[in-house]
Amino acid sequence: MKIALAQLNYHVGNFESNTTKIIDHLKKAQQNGADLVVFAELCVCGYPARDFLEFDDFISRCEEAAQAIAAACTDMACIIGLPLPNHKPKGKELSNSAYFIENGKVTAIVNKALLPNYDIFDEYRYFEPSTEFNCIDFKGYRIALTICEDLWNTTENPLYVTNPMDVLIEQKPDVMINIAASPFAYNHDEERIVILGDNAKRYNLPLFYVNHVGAQTEIIFDGGSLVFDKAGKLIDELPYFDEAITYYNLKKDGGVSALQPSTIKKIRETDIEQIHQGLVLGIRDYFSKSGFSRAILGLSGGIDSAVVCALAVEALGAENVMAVLLPSKFSTSHSLKDAEDLVANLGCKHEIIPIKDIAQAFETALHPQFENLPFNIAEENIQSRSRAVLLMAMCNKFGYILLNTSNKSEAAVGYGTLYGDMCGGISVIGDVYKTQVFELAKHINKDKEIIPINSIIKPPSAELRPDQKDSDSLPEYDVLDKILFEYIEQRRSSNEIIKMGFDADTVRRAIRLTNSAEHKRYQTPPILRVSPKAFGMGRRMPIVGKYLS
Repeated sequence: MKIALAQLNYHVGNFESNTTKIIDHLKKAQQNGADLVVFAELCVCGYPARDFLEFDDFISRCEEAAQAIAAACTDMACIIGLPLPNHKPKGKELSNSAYFIENGKVTAIVNKALLPNYDIFDEYRYFEPSTEFNCIDFKGYRIALTICEDLWNTTENPLYVTNPMDVLIEQKPDVMINIAASPFAYNHDEERIVILGDNAKRYNLPLFYVNHVGAQTEIIFDGGSLVFDKAGKLIDELPYFDEAITYYNLKKDGGVSALQPSTIKKIRETDIEQIHQGLVLGIRDYFSKSGFSRAILGLSGGIDSAVVCALAVEALGAENVMAVLLPSKFSTSHSLKDAEDLVANLGCKHEIIPIKDIAQAFETALHPQFENLPFNIAEENIQSRSRAVLLMAMCNKFGYILLNTSNKSEAAVGYGTLYGDMCGGISVIGDVYKTQVFELAKHINKDKEIIPINSIIKPPSAELRPDQKDSDSLPEYDVLDKILFEYIEQRRSSNEIIKMGFDADTVRRAIRLTNSAEHKRYQTPPILRVSPKAFGMGRRMPIVGKYLS
Protein backbone atom coordinates (compact mmCIF):
# COMPACT_ATOMS: atom_id res chain seq x y z
CA MET A 1 0.00 0.00 0.00
CA LYS A 2 1.30 3.43 -0.96
CA ILE A 3 0.67 5.96 1.80
CA ALA A 4 1.03 9.73 1.44
CA LEU A 5 1.50 12.03 4.42
CA ALA A 6 0.24 15.57 3.85
CA GLN A 7 1.76 18.03 6.33
CA LEU A 8 -0.09 21.30 5.67
CA ASN A 9 -0.64 24.79 7.03
CA TYR A 10 -4.33 25.27 7.87
CA HIS A 11 -6.25 28.41 8.83
CA VAL A 12 -8.80 28.28 11.65
CA GLY A 13 -12.32 28.75 10.29
CA ASN A 14 -11.20 29.25 6.69
CA PHE A 15 -13.15 26.36 5.22
CA GLU A 16 -12.66 27.40 1.61
CA SER A 17 -8.87 27.61 1.92
CA ASN A 18 -8.52 24.43 3.99
CA THR A 19 -10.80 22.43 1.72
CA THR A 20 -9.07 23.63 -1.44
CA LYS A 21 -5.67 22.81 0.02
CA ILE A 22 -6.76 19.32 1.06
CA ILE A 23 -8.35 18.56 -2.32
CA ASP A 24 -5.30 19.89 -4.20
CA HIS A 25 -3.08 17.51 -2.24
CA LEU A 26 -5.50 14.65 -2.79
CA LYS A 27 -5.17 15.19 -6.53
CA LYS A 28 -1.40 15.45 -6.28
CA ALA A 29 -1.25 12.21 -4.30
CA GLN A 30 -3.58 10.50 -6.75
CA GLN A 31 -1.30 11.48 -9.63
CA ASN A 32 1.55 9.88 -7.70
CA GLY A 33 -0.35 6.64 -7.26
CA ALA A 34 -1.14 6.92 -3.55
CA ASP A 35 -3.70 4.53 -2.09
CA LEU A 36 -4.18 6.48 1.16
CA VAL A 37 -3.54 10.15 1.99
CA VAL A 38 -3.30 11.14 5.66
CA PHE A 39 -4.09 14.68 6.83
CA ALA A 40 -3.84 16.14 10.35
CA GLU A 41 -6.12 16.38 13.39
CA LEU A 42 -9.04 18.82 12.90
CA CYS A 43 -7.57 19.83 9.55
CA VAL A 44 -10.96 20.73 8.13
CA CYS A 45 -11.55 23.59 10.58
CA GLY A 46 -8.01 24.28 11.82
CA TYR A 47 -6.65 23.95 15.36
CA PRO A 48 -7.43 25.31 17.89
CA ALA A 49 -10.90 26.45 16.89
CA ARG A 50 -11.72 27.27 20.53
CA ASP A 51 -15.22 28.73 21.01
CA PHE A 52 -15.97 28.65 17.29
CA LEU A 53 -16.85 25.07 18.18
CA GLU A 54 -19.88 26.35 20.10
CA PHE A 55 -21.53 27.64 16.89
CA ASP A 56 -23.84 25.14 15.18
CA ASP A 57 -23.13 26.78 11.84
CA PHE A 58 -19.41 26.20 12.31
CA ILE A 59 -19.96 22.47 12.84
CA SER A 60 -22.31 22.32 9.84
CA ARG A 61 -19.72 23.95 7.64
CA CYS A 62 -17.16 21.40 8.78
CA GLU A 63 -19.44 18.65 7.52
CA GLU A 64 -20.06 20.46 4.23
CA ALA A 65 -16.33 20.79 3.71
CA ALA A 66 -15.80 17.11 4.56
CA GLN A 67 -18.39 16.08 1.98
CA ALA A 68 -16.65 18.20 -0.66
CA ILE A 69 -13.37 16.48 0.21
CA ALA A 70 -15.07 13.07 0.04
CA ALA A 71 -16.41 13.83 -3.43
CA ALA A 72 -12.86 14.53 -4.59
CA CYS A 73 -11.47 11.36 -3.01
CA THR A 74 -12.08 8.83 -5.80
CA ASP A 75 -10.18 5.61 -6.49
CA MET A 76 -8.29 6.09 -3.25
CA ALA A 77 -8.80 6.79 0.46
CA CYS A 78 -7.97 9.60 2.85
CA ILE A 79 -8.08 10.45 6.54
CA ILE A 80 -9.21 13.90 7.66
CA GLY A 81 -9.86 15.38 11.10
CA LEU A 82 -12.97 17.37 12.03
CA PRO A 83 -15.37 18.00 14.94
CA LEU A 84 -18.53 15.92 14.82
CA PRO A 85 -21.76 16.01 16.83
CA ASN A 86 -21.84 13.50 19.66
CA HIS A 87 -25.18 11.69 19.33
CA LYS A 88 -24.99 9.91 22.65
CA PRO A 89 -27.66 10.96 25.17
CA LYS A 90 -25.06 12.10 27.72
CA GLY A 91 -21.82 14.01 27.54
CA LYS A 92 -20.48 16.94 25.54
CA GLU A 93 -22.11 17.87 22.26
CA LEU A 94 -19.02 17.19 20.12
CA SER A 95 -16.32 14.64 19.46
CA ASN A 96 -12.83 15.30 18.15
CA SER A 97 -13.07 12.96 15.21
CA ALA A 98 -11.53 11.56 12.06
CA TYR A 99 -13.25 10.44 8.88
CA PHE A 100 -11.86 7.53 6.90
CA ILE A 101 -13.04 8.26 3.37
CA GLU A 102 -12.86 5.65 0.62
CA ASN A 103 -13.98 6.16 -2.97
CA GLY A 104 -16.12 9.17 -2.18
CA LYS A 105 -17.77 7.82 0.97
CA VAL A 106 -17.13 7.97 4.68
CA THR A 107 -16.57 4.34 5.62
CA ALA A 108 -15.35 4.74 9.21
CA ILE A 109 -15.33 7.29 12.03
CA VAL A 110 -12.78 7.42 14.83
CA ASN A 111 -13.28 9.61 17.90
CA LYS A 112 -10.49 10.83 20.16
CA ALA A 113 -10.38 9.27 23.61
CA LEU A 114 -7.63 11.01 25.57
CA LEU A 115 -8.47 14.71 25.61
CA PRO A 116 -5.59 16.93 26.78
CA ASN A 117 -6.50 19.49 29.38
CA TYR A 118 -3.13 21.04 30.27
CA ASP A 119 -1.01 24.00 29.19
CA ILE A 120 -2.59 25.43 26.00
CA PHE A 121 -5.01 22.52 25.60
CA ASP A 122 -8.64 22.72 26.72
CA GLU A 123 -10.31 19.89 24.83
CA TYR A 124 -12.54 18.75 27.71
CA ARG A 125 -14.30 22.10 27.33
CA TYR A 126 -15.69 20.99 23.97
CA PHE A 127 -15.35 17.27 23.37
CA GLU A 128 -16.62 13.99 24.80
CA PRO A 129 -13.93 11.28 25.12
CA SER A 130 -14.50 8.12 23.13
CA THR A 131 -14.78 4.71 24.76
CA GLU A 132 -15.11 2.66 21.54
CA PHE A 133 -12.06 1.60 19.55
CA ASN A 134 -12.10 -0.29 16.26
CA CYS A 135 -9.56 -0.87 13.54
CA ILE A 136 -10.25 0.03 9.90
CA ASP A 137 -9.82 -2.50 7.10
CA PHE A 138 -8.49 -1.16 3.79
CA LYS A 139 -6.85 -2.96 0.86
CA GLY A 140 -6.06 -6.03 2.93
CA TYR A 141 -4.50 -3.99 5.76
CA ARG A 142 -5.93 -3.39 9.21
CA ILE A 143 -5.29 0.17 10.39
CA ALA A 144 -5.21 1.32 14.03
CA LEU A 145 -6.12 5.00 13.68
CA THR A 146 -5.65 7.26 16.69
CA ILE A 147 -5.77 11.01 17.25
CA CYS A 148 -2.80 12.85 18.82
CA GLU A 149 -2.94 12.33 22.61
CA ASP A 150 -4.32 8.80 22.12
CA LEU A 151 -0.80 7.70 21.25
CA TRP A 152 1.06 10.00 23.63
CA ASN A 153 -0.07 8.44 26.87
CA THR A 154 0.32 5.00 28.35
CA THR A 155 -1.78 3.00 30.75
CA GLU A 156 0.59 4.14 33.51
CA ASN A 157 -0.88 7.65 33.24
CA PRO A 158 -3.40 7.92 36.11
CA LEU A 159 -5.49 10.51 34.25
CA TYR A 160 -6.75 7.91 31.82
CA VAL A 161 -8.51 4.61 32.36
CA THR A 162 -8.18 3.18 28.86
CA ASN A 163 -5.34 3.49 26.39
CA PRO A 164 -6.89 3.11 22.90
CA MET A 165 -3.93 1.22 21.47
CA ASP A 166 -4.16 -1.41 24.21
CA VAL A 167 -7.65 -2.17 22.90
CA LEU A 168 -6.81 -1.82 19.20
CA ILE A 169 -3.79 -4.13 19.41
CA GLU A 170 -6.10 -6.98 20.36
CA GLN A 171 -7.70 -6.60 16.91
CA LYS A 172 -4.34 -7.44 15.28
CA PRO A 173 -3.69 -4.28 13.23
CA ASP A 174 -0.95 -4.12 10.60
CA VAL A 175 -0.10 -0.45 11.00
CA MET A 176 -0.66 2.52 13.32
CA ILE A 177 -1.64 5.95 11.98
CA ASN A 178 -1.80 8.97 14.27
CA ILE A 179 -3.10 12.38 13.20
CA ALA A 180 -2.06 15.25 15.45
CA ALA A 181 -2.00 18.93 16.30
CA SER A 182 1.21 19.04 18.32
CA PRO A 183 2.42 22.61 19.02
CA PHE A 184 6.01 23.71 18.75
CA ALA A 185 8.30 24.22 21.71
CA TYR A 186 12.06 24.27 21.29
CA ASN A 187 12.46 21.00 23.23
CA HIS A 188 9.50 19.18 21.71
CA ASP A 189 10.92 17.58 18.56
CA GLU A 190 13.25 15.17 20.33
CA GLU A 191 10.60 14.31 22.94
CA ARG A 192 8.13 13.58 20.15
CA ILE A 193 10.54 11.23 18.38
CA VAL A 194 11.25 9.28 21.57
CA ILE A 195 7.59 8.87 22.60
CA LEU A 196 6.33 7.83 19.17
CA GLY A 197 9.30 5.58 18.50
CA ASP A 198 8.68 3.84 21.81
CA ASN A 199 5.05 3.28 20.78
CA ALA A 200 6.07 1.70 17.48
CA LYS A 201 8.46 -0.61 19.32
CA ARG A 202 6.01 -1.37 22.12
CA TYR A 203 3.23 -2.47 19.78
CA ASN A 204 5.62 -3.89 17.16
CA LEU A 205 3.88 -1.97 14.38
CA PRO A 206 4.99 0.60 11.80
CA LEU A 207 3.74 4.08 12.64
CA PHE A 208 2.76 7.01 10.44
CA TYR A 209 2.34 10.32 12.27
CA VAL A 210 1.07 13.57 10.66
CA ASN A 211 1.27 16.96 12.35
CA HIS A 212 0.11 20.49 11.51
CA VAL A 213 2.55 23.15 10.38
CA GLY A 214 1.92 26.90 10.64
CA ALA A 215 0.91 29.41 13.29
CA GLN A 216 -2.50 30.21 14.76
CA THR A 217 -1.96 33.51 16.61
CA GLU A 218 0.32 32.54 19.52
CA ILE A 219 0.48 28.79 18.87
CA ILE A 220 3.04 27.62 16.34
CA PHE A 221 3.00 24.15 14.77
CA ASP A 222 6.36 22.93 13.51
CA GLY A 223 5.37 19.97 11.36
CA GLY A 224 8.07 17.35 11.78
CA SER A 225 5.73 14.49 10.85
CA LEU A 226 7.31 11.08 11.41
CA VAL A 227 7.45 7.52 10.08
CA PHE A 228 8.78 4.55 12.09
CA ASP A 229 9.21 0.89 11.32
CA LYS A 230 7.86 -1.74 13.69
CA ALA A 231 11.14 -1.86 15.61
CA GLY A 232 10.78 1.82 16.47
CA LYS A 233 13.48 2.91 14.01
CA LEU A 234 12.91 6.36 12.52
CA ILE A 235 12.40 5.94 8.78
CA ASP A 236 11.62 9.54 7.87
CA GLU A 237 11.19 12.95 9.46
CA LEU A 238 9.33 15.56 7.43
CA PRO A 239 10.62 19.14 7.21
CA TYR A 240 10.12 21.52 10.10
CA PHE A 241 8.17 24.76 9.61
CA ASP A 242 7.32 23.91 5.99
CA GLU A 243 4.50 22.18 4.16
CA ALA A 244 5.32 18.82 2.59
CA ILE A 245 3.73 15.75 1.04
CA THR A 246 5.75 12.54 1.15
CA TYR A 247 5.15 8.95 0.01
CA TYR A 248 5.87 5.55 1.55
CA ASN A 249 5.44 1.93 0.62
CA LEU A 250 3.97 -0.27 3.36
CA LYS A 251 4.41 -4.02 2.97
CA LYS A 252 2.22 -6.69 4.53
CA ASP A 253 5.11 -7.89 6.67
CA GLY A 254 5.30 -4.41 8.25
CA GLY A 255 8.20 -3.17 6.18
CA VAL A 256 8.22 0.56 5.41
CA SER A 257 10.27 2.37 2.79
CA ALA A 258 10.33 6.02 1.78
CA LEU A 259 9.67 6.64 -1.91
CA GLN A 260 11.80 9.80 -1.96
CA PRO A 261 15.13 10.80 -0.41
CA SER A 262 14.84 10.73 3.35
CA THR A 263 14.67 14.11 5.08
CA ILE A 264 15.88 12.81 8.46
CA LYS A 265 18.08 15.43 10.09
CA LYS A 266 21.69 14.34 10.35
CA ILE A 267 22.31 16.93 13.08
CA ARG A 268 19.54 18.20 15.34
CA GLU A 269 19.02 21.93 15.08
CA THR A 270 19.86 23.94 18.19
CA ASP A 271 17.14 25.46 20.35
CA ILE A 272 18.00 28.92 19.02
CA GLU A 273 17.81 27.79 15.39
CA GLN A 274 14.36 26.34 16.03
CA ILE A 275 13.22 29.46 17.90
CA HIS A 276 14.40 31.58 14.97
CA GLN A 277 12.42 29.54 12.45
CA GLY A 278 9.37 29.41 14.69
CA LEU A 279 9.26 33.16 15.24
CA VAL A 280 9.61 33.91 11.54
CA LEU A 281 6.74 31.53 10.77
CA GLY A 282 4.70 32.99 13.64
CA ILE A 283 5.06 36.55 12.35
CA ARG A 284 4.36 35.57 8.75
CA ASP A 285 1.23 33.58 9.53
CA TYR A 286 -0.13 36.12 12.01
CA PHE A 287 -0.04 38.75 9.28
CA SER A 288 -1.18 36.64 6.34
CA LYS A 289 -4.00 34.87 8.20
CA SER A 290 -5.24 38.11 9.77
CA GLY A 291 -5.27 39.92 6.44
CA PHE A 292 -2.39 42.26 7.35
CA SER A 293 0.75 42.88 5.35
CA ARG A 294 2.79 45.68 6.93
CA ALA A 295 4.46 45.92 10.33
CA ILE A 296 5.75 48.83 12.36
CA LEU A 297 7.91 48.87 15.47
CA GLY A 298 9.79 51.30 17.66
CA LEU A 299 13.53 50.88 17.12
CA SER A 300 15.68 51.97 20.05
CA GLY A 301 19.15 50.79 19.11
CA GLY A 302 18.88 48.06 21.74
CA ILE A 303 19.04 44.34 21.13
CA ASP A 304 15.35 43.49 21.62
CA SER A 305 13.93 45.82 18.98
CA ALA A 306 16.85 45.01 16.67
CA VAL A 307 16.11 41.27 16.81
CA VAL A 308 12.37 41.84 16.28
CA CYS A 309 13.08 44.11 13.31
CA ALA A 310 15.38 41.53 11.72
CA LEU A 311 12.83 38.76 12.22
CA ALA A 312 10.05 40.92 10.77
CA VAL A 313 12.09 41.73 7.67
CA GLU A 314 12.80 38.03 7.16
CA ALA A 315 9.13 37.15 7.60
CA LEU A 316 7.44 39.98 5.71
CA GLY A 317 10.09 41.52 3.45
CA ALA A 318 11.99 44.76 4.02
CA GLU A 319 9.45 46.74 2.01
CA ASN A 320 6.73 45.83 4.50
CA VAL A 321 8.53 46.83 7.70
CA MET A 322 8.64 50.36 9.10
CA ALA A 323 11.11 51.03 11.92
CA VAL A 324 10.50 54.25 13.83
CA LEU A 325 13.32 55.80 15.84
CA LEU A 326 11.86 57.77 18.74
CA PRO A 327 14.77 59.40 20.59
CA SER A 328 14.16 61.16 23.90
CA LYS A 329 16.34 63.67 25.71
CA PHE A 330 17.99 60.68 27.40
CA SER A 331 18.74 58.72 24.22
CA THR A 332 22.42 58.46 23.48
CA SER A 333 23.92 59.27 20.10
CA HIS A 334 25.31 55.74 19.77
CA SER A 335 21.82 54.26 20.25
CA LEU A 336 20.54 56.35 17.36
CA LYS A 337 23.50 55.29 15.24
CA ASP A 338 22.99 51.61 16.12
CA ALA A 339 19.37 51.85 15.01
CA GLU A 340 20.31 53.62 11.78
CA ASP A 341 23.00 51.02 11.05
CA LEU A 342 20.44 48.25 11.53
CA VAL A 343 17.92 49.68 9.06
CA ALA A 344 20.74 50.22 6.58
CA ASN A 345 21.75 46.56 6.94
CA LEU A 346 18.16 45.35 6.58
CA GLY A 347 16.99 47.77 3.92
CA CYS A 348 13.67 48.42 5.64
CA LYS A 349 11.90 51.77 5.80
CA HIS A 350 12.43 54.05 8.77
CA GLU A 351 11.41 57.36 10.24
CA ILE A 352 12.87 59.48 13.05
CA ILE A 353 10.39 61.23 15.37
CA PRO A 354 11.96 62.83 18.45
CA ILE A 355 9.76 62.73 21.55
CA LYS A 356 11.58 65.33 23.68
CA ASP A 357 9.03 68.09 23.11
CA ILE A 358 6.06 65.71 23.38
CA ALA A 359 7.19 64.33 26.73
CA GLN A 360 7.93 67.86 27.91
CA ALA A 361 4.40 68.93 26.96
CA PHE A 362 2.97 66.20 29.19
CA GLU A 363 5.26 67.22 32.05
CA THR A 364 4.25 70.86 31.60
CA ALA A 365 0.56 69.96 31.65
CA LEU A 366 1.12 67.98 34.86
CA HIS A 367 3.33 70.59 36.48
CA PRO A 368 0.63 71.85 38.90
CA GLN A 369 0.11 68.28 40.13
CA PHE A 370 3.80 67.22 40.08
CA GLU A 371 5.33 70.46 41.35
CA ASN A 372 8.17 69.96 43.85
CA LEU A 373 8.04 66.18 43.42
CA PRO A 374 11.17 64.35 42.29
CA PHE A 375 11.56 62.83 38.81
CA ASN A 376 10.56 59.16 39.01
CA ILE A 377 8.76 56.38 37.17
CA ALA A 378 5.90 58.73 36.25
CA GLU A 379 8.13 60.81 33.95
CA GLU A 380 9.89 57.69 32.68
CA ASN A 381 6.58 56.14 31.64
CA ILE A 382 5.41 59.36 29.98
CA GLN A 383 8.25 58.84 27.50
CA SER A 384 7.29 55.23 26.81
CA ARG A 385 3.62 56.11 26.40
CA SER A 386 4.46 59.04 24.12
CA ARG A 387 6.23 56.59 21.83
CA ALA A 388 3.22 54.25 21.87
CA VAL A 389 0.84 57.08 20.94
CA LEU A 390 3.00 57.99 17.93
CA LEU A 391 3.38 54.39 16.79
CA MET A 392 -0.35 53.72 17.09
CA ALA A 393 -1.09 56.93 15.19
CA MET A 394 1.05 55.67 12.31
CA CYS A 395 -0.75 52.32 12.50
CA ASN A 396 -4.09 54.07 12.13
CA LYS A 397 -2.93 56.40 9.37
CA PHE A 398 -1.02 53.94 7.21
CA GLY A 399 -2.45 50.51 8.06
CA TYR A 400 0.48 49.06 10.00
CA ILE A 401 0.30 46.50 12.80
CA LEU A 402 2.55 47.26 15.75
CA LEU A 403 5.06 44.60 16.78
CA ASN A 404 5.72 44.39 20.50
CA THR A 405 9.42 44.02 21.34
CA SER A 406 9.36 43.07 25.05
CA ASN A 407 11.26 39.91 25.99
CA LYS A 408 10.17 37.18 28.42
CA SER A 409 12.45 38.34 31.22
CA GLU A 410 10.85 41.80 31.16
CA ALA A 411 7.35 40.39 30.82
CA ALA A 412 7.98 38.10 33.80
CA VAL A 413 9.08 40.75 36.29
CA GLY A 414 6.89 43.58 34.96
CA TYR A 415 9.80 45.61 33.59
CA GLY A 416 7.67 47.40 31.03
CA THR A 417 5.11 50.20 30.71
CA LEU A 418 1.44 49.42 30.25
CA TYR A 419 0.10 51.29 27.19
CA GLY A 420 3.71 52.13 26.37
CA ASP A 421 6.36 49.64 25.31
CA MET A 422 3.92 46.82 26.14
CA CYS A 423 1.59 47.83 23.27
CA GLY A 424 1.30 45.87 20.05
CA GLY A 425 -0.74 43.50 17.94
CA ILE A 426 1.58 40.55 18.50
CA SER A 427 4.45 40.00 20.94
CA VAL A 428 7.31 38.55 18.94
CA ILE A 429 9.89 37.70 21.63
CA GLY A 430 7.67 37.65 24.71
CA ASP A 431 8.52 33.95 25.16
CA VAL A 432 12.27 34.47 24.67
CA TYR A 433 14.39 35.22 27.73
CA LYS A 434 16.88 38.08 27.49
CA THR A 435 19.84 35.71 27.49
CA GLN A 436 18.20 33.84 24.58
CA VAL A 437 17.69 37.15 22.76
CA PHE A 438 21.47 37.62 22.80
CA GLU A 439 21.91 34.12 21.37
CA LEU A 440 19.26 34.83 18.75
CA ALA A 441 21.06 38.02 17.71
CA LYS A 442 24.34 36.13 17.30
CA HIS A 443 22.53 33.46 15.27
CA ILE A 444 21.01 36.10 12.98
CA ASN A 445 24.55 37.42 12.48
CA LYS A 446 26.03 33.99 11.76
CA ASP A 447 26.80 34.74 8.10
CA LYS A 448 27.24 38.51 8.20
CA GLU A 449 26.65 41.43 10.53
CA ILE A 450 22.98 42.36 10.40
CA ILE A 451 22.43 43.45 13.99
CA PRO A 452 25.14 45.97 14.90
CA ILE A 453 27.68 44.46 17.29
CA ASN A 454 27.29 47.43 19.61
CA SER A 455 23.59 46.55 20.09
CA ILE A 456 24.72 43.13 21.31
CA ILE A 457 27.61 44.06 23.58
CA LYS A 458 26.39 47.26 25.27
CA PRO A 459 24.64 47.02 28.67
CA PRO A 460 20.84 46.79 28.22
CA SER A 461 19.03 50.04 28.99
CA ALA A 462 15.55 51.52 28.58
CA GLU A 463 17.17 54.99 28.40
CA LEU A 464 14.34 56.64 30.33
CA ARG A 465 16.68 58.52 32.69
CA PRO A 466 20.36 59.53 32.62
CA ASP A 467 22.82 56.60 32.47
CA GLN A 468 20.04 54.07 33.17
CA LYS A 469 20.84 50.37 32.94
CA ASP A 470 18.50 47.38 33.38
CA SER A 471 20.82 46.06 36.08
CA ASP A 472 19.97 49.11 38.21
CA SER A 473 16.50 47.62 38.75
CA LEU A 474 16.96 43.91 38.08
CA PRO A 475 19.41 41.12 38.85
CA GLU A 476 21.86 40.40 36.04
CA TYR A 477 20.00 38.57 33.28
CA ASP A 478 22.24 35.50 33.35
CA VAL A 479 21.08 34.94 36.96
CA LEU A 480 17.52 36.23 36.63
CA ASP A 481 16.72 34.07 33.60
CA LYS A 482 17.85 30.89 35.32
CA ILE A 483 15.61 31.65 38.30
CA LEU A 484 12.67 32.52 36.06
CA PHE A 485 13.14 29.34 34.06
CA GLU A 486 13.00 27.22 37.20
CA TYR A 487 9.89 29.05 38.44
CA ILE A 488 7.95 29.37 35.17
CA GLU A 489 8.93 26.39 33.03
CA GLN A 490 9.88 23.95 35.77
CA ARG A 491 7.28 25.22 38.30
CA ARG A 492 9.67 24.99 41.24
CA SER A 493 9.02 26.82 44.51
CA SER A 494 11.33 29.49 45.87
CA ASN A 495 12.66 27.05 48.48
CA GLU A 496 13.46 24.49 45.80
CA ILE A 497 15.25 27.10 43.69
CA ILE A 498 17.21 28.40 46.69
CA LYS A 499 18.35 24.84 47.44
CA MET A 500 19.79 24.74 43.91
CA GLY A 501 22.32 27.35 45.04
CA PHE A 502 20.70 30.66 44.09
CA ASP A 503 20.77 33.63 46.48
CA ALA A 504 17.65 33.54 48.65
CA ASP A 505 16.86 37.27 48.48
CA THR A 506 17.30 37.32 44.71
CA VAL A 507 15.02 34.32 44.24
CA ARG A 508 12.25 35.69 46.45
CA ARG A 509 12.44 39.09 44.81
CA ALA A 510 12.26 37.62 41.29
CA ILE A 511 9.25 35.49 42.18
CA ARG A 512 7.52 38.35 43.99
CA LEU A 513 8.00 40.61 40.95
CA THR A 514 6.70 37.87 38.64
CA ASN A 515 3.55 37.30 40.68
CA SER A 516 2.80 41.00 41.13
CA ALA A 517 3.13 41.67 37.38
CA GLU A 518 0.25 39.37 36.45
CA HIS A 519 -2.11 42.31 35.88
CA LYS A 520 0.26 43.66 33.25
CA ARG A 521 0.47 40.37 31.40
CA TYR A 522 -3.31 40.17 31.18
CA GLN A 523 -3.15 43.35 29.09
CA THR A 524 -0.32 42.47 26.73
CA PRO A 525 -0.53 41.31 23.11
CA PRO A 526 -0.67 37.59 22.32
CA ILE A 527 2.81 36.08 22.60
CA LEU A 528 4.35 33.74 20.04
CA ARG A 529 4.88 30.52 21.99
CA VAL A 530 8.27 28.86 21.54
CA SER A 531 8.94 27.40 25.01
CA PRO A 532 7.30 24.60 27.02
CA LYS A 533 5.56 27.21 29.22
CA ALA A 534 4.72 30.59 27.74
CA PHE A 535 2.74 33.48 29.15
CA GLY A 536 -0.76 33.43 27.71
CA MET A 537 -3.36 30.70 27.37
CA GLY A 538 -0.99 28.03 28.69
CA ARG A 539 -0.21 29.76 32.00
CA ARG A 540 -3.27 30.85 33.93
CA MET A 541 -2.55 32.69 37.15
CA PRO A 542 -4.84 34.80 39.36
CA ILE A 543 -4.19 38.54 39.30
CA VAL A 544 -5.07 39.17 42.93
CA GLY A 545 -3.65 35.95 44.38
CA LYS A 546 -1.18 36.33 47.24
CA TYR A 547 1.38 33.58 46.96
CA LEU A 548 5.14 33.48 47.31
CA SER A 549 6.10 29.89 46.73
